[in-house]
Amino acid sequence: MTKSKKIVALAMCMLMVLSDVACGKKEADDATLEVSVEDVASSDTAAEASSDEVKNFEIPEGMYLSEITGEPISEDIKDQRPIAVMVDNEKTALPHFGTAEADVVYEMMNSTKNDRITRLMCIVKDWGKIEQLGSIRSTRPTNILLAAEWDAVLCHDGGPPVHINAYLNQPWSQHFSGTFSRVKNGKPKEFTEYICPGDMESNFSSMKKDPAYSTTYTEYRNEGSHFNFAPYGKEVDLTKVYDKTYPVTEIGLPFWHNTSTLKYNAETKQYEYYEYGSRHEDAEDGEPLSFKNVLIQKCDFNQLDENGYLIYNCIDSGKPGWYITNGVGKPITWVKDEATHLTKFYDDKGEEIQINTGKTYITLVPSDTWDSMTMK
Repeated sequence: MTKSKKIVALAMCMLMVLSDVACGKKEADDATLEVSVEDVASSDTAAEASSDEVKNFEIPEGMYLSEITGEPISEDIKDQRPIAVMVDNEKTALPHFGTAEADVVYEMMNSTKNDRITRLMCIVKDWGKIEQLGSIRSTRPTNILLAAEWDAVLCHDGGPPVHINAYLNQPWSQHFSGTFSRVKNGKPKEFTEYICPGDMESNFSSMKKDPAYSTTYTEYRNEGSHFNFAPYGKEVDLTKVYDKTYPVTEIGLPFWHNTSTLKYNAETKQYEYYEYGSRHEDAEDGEPLSFKNVLIQKCDFNQLDENGYLIYNCIDSGKPGWYITNGVGKPITWVKDEATHLTKFYDDKGEEIQINTGKTYITLVPSDTWDSMTMK
């Protein structure tokens, strides 16, 4: 998509004065890996890629390769825009419903208070199949900026108006707030809102704004796949592509309230999400919240008021991060240059990193706690 002029959201983000915390480099071994800027910035010579023959996989009839996961889904929804759903991650909100079916899940600090409690944002392409998703809570400015790169309709229940309204009023921002089903579950009202069958259709049909909300992609869509996916049927083996990689079977994130952790399941080749000391299992079907890909971004943030509300500087360039898949991690850098433009991930040579097809977990780790993240 052709770049437009910098919009208000970009200006607001880029004018913020943010600080970066330097980290020291330590040698990687079988013990915990300490994450450092030097690891990301150091030169990396690409090794020879695997010469193994790859089986040709045919896309089933009536399906196409999803722009979000790189895997086959129905052509009937090829042009359907996704939704981005804010999901409460407080312990009282558990168990979650429907999060295991999300295509991409973001986890971010929701406030600097309460031991940096996080909130999830689930990107869902095939929202017509949702049986129950949530519970749904309020949004923050960063979520609005990130939802924009998917051309997704943000689904939430309010938020701090003084901090979010300038973003929600942008032409690239469309959202539904507080318009979903209430489910009696014996909990306080703030934990009872979910997307249930018919809710999305009702929201779209009742939206009378000019222009009306479209269920299909808009002018702000980024053409092609969201990530640089490996060819369908082929898996990226980072150890055969890069010299500098690390074994990563457990990731401890510096979100102390819910103790977010990702553990590698060697049998399924997926990273399973744990919080509050237990594996996250979906209330709908008992499925673990698991991912083929893990993307971690070091990100500055600015606290907006005494309530702990904040905005991440998610529009930035050259910041360090990690790509982790199949038990192996690779230091990377990331770039996002406008609200509606994609976040891109690069290797040491400045080439966009290729990731495996499947579901993806993305987290923005605050710069001031980056050194507290652990990998084993």
